[in-house]
Amino acid sequence: MKAALAKPKSVLRGVLFVLASTAFFASLDTTTKLVTATVPVAMLMWLRFSVQALSTAAVMLPRRGLGLLHAHRPGLQILRGVLMVGSSTLAFFSLQFLPVANFTAIVMLTPLVVTIAAALRLHERISALRWALLLAGFGGVLLVIRPGADSFHWASLLPLLLVLVSAAFQLVTSRLAQEDDVATIHFYSGLVSALLATLTLPFYWQELPWWPLWALMFLVAIFSNMGHLMLVLGYASAPVATLSPYLYSQVPFAMLGGWLVFSQRPDNWALCGIAVIAVAGALGTWVAARERHADIRVILDA
Repeated sequence: MKAALAKPKSVLRGVLFVLASTAFFASLDTTTKLVTATVPVAMLMWLRFSVQALSTAAVMLPRRGLGLLHAHRPGLQILRGVLMVGSSTLAFFSLQFLPVANFTAIVMLTPLVVTIAAALRLHERISALRWALLLAGFGGVLLVIRPGADSFHWASLLPLLLVLVSAAFQLVTSRLAQEDDVATIHFYSGLVSALLATLTLPFYWQELPWWPLWALMFLVAIFSNMGHLMLVLGYASAPVATLSPYLYSQVPFAMLGGWLVFSQRPDNWALCGIAVIAVAGALGTWVAARERHADIRVILDA
């Protein structure tokens, strides 16, 4: 019903928020690649998650009070934080070795994997077309990483592991969102992640050679928080099924960032793979939404 009643202005606002979120996320990846060339990953994660936890507490505690700390599923909150640390670690290490556009394109498989995993968990029927689009997406990944080619690097496999971890993260998030407040989820994820990152600091802390590195690290945290904020505002304005295809605009933003900052341009094979992943992903989210609406219509007509 909400999808059917969405107003054109509201949908346009949602699309603009999502486009802004993808630009922030692409800027996050580009800045991360720049920073991790010098700064230990553990230090960057500690600062990023500490900023998330402290900024959420500073904004929401005056409004919600101690209610912000009330979680119905503390175990899942901790699991989400652990998965966030895992996905961030894999992303940061991947970006040390891979071009931003190639990395982003592979990670764009996550929505396809999430829709398939969610359907399997709910024992939903998965059409042959959705399976075909998932296989097409993996085919695009093979074009990007090209195992056996001279340019192949073992780090090209890390984003595939990241896709699985990110899919688990999103499934846990969807489960938590049914029971806990969004601000509570965001706060605990940042807190758990910051605590885990803090445990590693004694082993990886180092004096940074120049202060602009600290500025870049704070920029990573700002891009991350702004990207998530824009995404939440987008989904509050229009249906998820309507906005999901626009998430793939992160790929051209990532290509632009990689070109401007690192003078990196995907070769022709990688460009073909990126196009296949983007088309398969966008079609996959559209087909999943169509099938879900069709199933709801059948139930209402029964």
